[in-house]
This record gives sequence, structure tokens and C-alpha cells, in this order.
Amino acid sequence: MNEQRLVKVAALQTALTDDRITNIKRVTELVREAAAGGAKVILPSELFEGHYFCREEKDEFFARALPADGHPTLIHFQELAKSLGVVIPVSFFEQAGHAYYNSLALIDADGKSLGIYRKSHIPDGPGYEEKFYFRPGNTGFKVWPTRFGKLGVGICWDQWFPECARAMMLLGAELLFYPTAIGSEPENPELDTKDLWQRAMIGHAVSNVVPIIAANRVGTEANQTFYGHSFIADQRGEKIAELDREQAGVISATFDLELCRRNRASFGFFRDRRPDLYQILQTSDGEL
Repeated sequence: MNEQRLVKVAALQTALTDDRITNIKRVTELVREAAAGGAKVILPSELFEGHYFCREEKDEFFARALPADGHPTLIHFQELAKSLGVVIPVSFFEQAGHAYYNSLALIDADGKSLGIYRKSHIPDGPGYEEKFYFRPGNTGFKVWPTRFGKLGVGICWDQWFPECARAMMLLGAELLFYPTAIGSEPENPELDTKDLWQRAMIGHAVSNVVPIIAANRVGTEANQTFYGHSFIADQRGEKIAELDREQAGVISATFDLELCRRNRASFGFFRDRRPDLYQILQTSDGEL
């Protein structure tokens, strides 16, 4: 008889105010709803403590950052994770000395933080001017052995890069999670990236034979509207749960990690890789 390793995962989606306490209460309610439905790994969206402030460059927004040690939001979700017995990846704006990062703490089901991941790829463009605020992450890609499996987490812009997903898989990830904040393009209102965004991550699911869980926000903040469409795709790239452009709520899905492992082995992508030919990937311009 084939062994099963079942885990139920969830993604949260909501509009956010610019008040930290209000947002934490809202996200907490959704975490409790997901846990009540049996979810064991529950993903909120990126930078959910407030509005997405990176749409413009203002030095006053640096005051939103706090060190990881003693961070009140992290402490709150550590206590919540322990009380519910769930894993919660928590996105936050981190101050580390004179450096600032777009970071995530992976909180295990016993309430302990397993460590920090700092966003590796930092976008810079109209409405998403993150390079003003964040240094590129210095942690490297991370995979954590949690109570419910080995989890890899990339943050927003990371999700567009196949190298990020593949690196997490090589580190042993069994599920890939992407908290994000993405929506309209203020300088190009005719451009809707929703389908491109989903296709990029579904590509990671297919080429790595791994489930993908993505959580976005909804609502309009100043001149920027976030288009939601948080979704979960299975290891074949099939979307099996999705919210729309306005819904607040929870989506969930159950995966058999052992079945995913067998599918991954039989598909042969990792068997047939040729790392000896990939030196060019370590260059920025294709010149070896």
C-alpha cells in the first residue's frame, strides 16, 4: 500500500487598511477560519500590516520598519500559530541596523520562528518602487522543515523568477508559497498582469512538479488597485482553488506530499538536469 502524507494548505485574501492593528485583527480572523477548516499551513499576503507603501518614495515610510527580535506582529502570530497548531509565513518590513529588508518569518506550529528570509529580487518601477526601501536579501533562498513538511517561500517579485523556485526545490521544498502585493500599473492602466502572474507561477508548478500557493491583497489604495486572484495550483499546474478580484476570504486544498514526490521522480526533470551546462546562468549578461 502506498504511503500518504496529507497536508491541507490555505491562502488568505483581503483588503487592507493603513492601520496595523485593524489589519492584524482581520488577518487573524482569516487564519482562525482557515484553521477551523483544517488547514495546517496558512499564508497571508505580502506586507499586510498596512497599505502597500512602496508605490511612492517617502522617507517617512521607513518608520514602518522594525527589527525581527521583539517585533509585535511576529510575536502575535507566534502565539496564534502555537494556539492553533498551524504554520504561518509572516511577511514584514524589517530593520536590521541601517539596512532595511522586505522579509518573512516562518513560524512553525509550536509558535517558534524557524528563521528569516529576505526578499532576493527587488522590483523598481512606477507604483512598485521597492529599491528605494529594501536592500536585496542576503539570506539566500530558504526551505524550512516544519511540522507539516518542507516549505519554500518566495516573496512577490521572486515569483517571476524560475531560478528562485528551482533553488528552493533543490533545497528540498515540498510546497512553494508566494505572498504577494500586485495589481494595476499606474503608468500603464491598460496593462493587466493577472494572467501573466498566474502563468509564471503555474510554470514553476509544472517544471518542478510541486504545488504552488499564492496570496494577494484586494482593494484600491490611492491610485493602485490590487487584483486579488489568490490561487492554489497542484503539482500538474491545475488551478484547484482561486478567489476573484474583490473577494475577501480563504481558499484551501489538500495535497499528498508522498504522491507529489512520486510524480516528481517519475517525470524526470530532476533526473535529467544538466548542471554542468548551466554556468551561463551565473552570469548577468551571458558572457562566461
